[in-house]
Amino acid sequence: MTTANSVDSNSDVHSSLSNIACNCKYAMPGLVFFIDFGLYSLAILIADQVARSISEAAPRHYILKIMSFSFLAKTGIEKYESGEFDASGYKWKLVLYPHGNKSRNVKEHLSLYLVSADVASRIHLDLEVHAVFRFFLLDQTKDNYLIVHDATGKDRRFHRSKHQWGFDQLIPIRTFNDVGNGYLLDDSCVFGAEVFVTKEMSSGKGECLSMIKDAISSKHVWKIESFSNLDSEYHESQQFFTANHKWLHYTDILTTSWYSSQASHVSQALRELWGAQRGRYQLAQATIQLFPKGRKNGSGTHISIYLALVDSDTLKDGSKIFAEFTLRIKDQQQSRNIAGKVSHWFSESSQESGWENFVSLAYFHNTTSGCLVNDMCMVEAEITVHAAANTL
Repeated sequence: MTTANSVDSNSDVHSSLSNIACNCKYAMPGLVFFIDFGLYSLAILIADQVARSISEAAPRHYILKIMSFSFLAKTGIEKYESGEFDASGYKWKLVLYPHGNKSRNVKEHLSLYLVSADVASRIHLDLEVHAVFRFFLLDQTKDNYLIVHDATGKDRRFHRSKHQWGFDQLIPIRTFNDVGNGYLLDDSCVFGAEVFVTKEMSSGKGECLSMIKDAISSKHVWKIESFSNLDSEYHESQQFFTANHKWLHYTDILTTSWYSSQASHVSQALRELWGAQRGRYQLAQATIQLFPKGRKNGSGTHISIYLALVDSDTLKDGSKIFAEFTLRIKDQQQSRNIAGKVSHWFSESSQESGWENFVSLAYFHNTTSGCLVNDMCMVEAEITVHAAANTL
């Protein structure tokens, strides 16, 4: 144990941990230990079998950085599941509940869990993975980390019916939101994790989840003529851009006849400006897919319709896009449009979303529906991108 002078030298650490203890309504009075290692000291607060300590060492296995954190609530995202990362020969994920895990009746706290990503794929071998793990939360003001882990150091058993372990009450939301604590600055925060199964280690990776503050809706109208002559199983619209910022409407300018008619120096200036700025925003190419005779459960009875992201570069290397979209078949007579609205995480393994039973063929072909006029159909897509996750 340290001397009284050593404790005084760690006043900042003691203050940080005491602040956490005072704001943890679930915690018993904290027991604080100070351990002197010469070059640095470690303070450990133990309460309710959960240990909290302060360290300058960054997490060795995974970092999850979240931008525009407050907009998680506004977009209705109850939880965020990170991409996979490697640690000790296995793959893992973090699952964050920014407003607490409601299924476990958690209130006024952030909940954070570690999930085994590959134990399920090996379950036929009755494999069980025992792991000790630690979660990190960066204090961006002091440039150190709050570390949360089990006070007993007990292994957690990941198996067939229990893939997830963690902390229902990682930190009080009030403490997390307090700018003076440094965890949430400029509406961004950084979480981390370390996982130990054996002494063997593997390098980690990370990702950045960006919540989009000024998300706007992009619209695209697809006019399908000579509908009765469609003989393929499905048809796609032309590809169109969907994005998270008004700047991307300049893509329309670059393809107009006005743009082509401008002096070369004006055209070049616009191209250079666009080239310099486009990387700042999430840009994806989308297409509407329509099955005129239905697909799967809708085959032969309904029209099936989907929105698909087709730009492989946007969704490569574990990148994901969270979008809210509406697809409409326009009523060309009385504006009684047929519409469906849904939210979806688009990824490399889940590039499309839509409806097998969007509208019955009987209603669609009824002359009073307004869906098909002069053998022409109009389909509209309205898309709002709310979040994007990319590897760091």
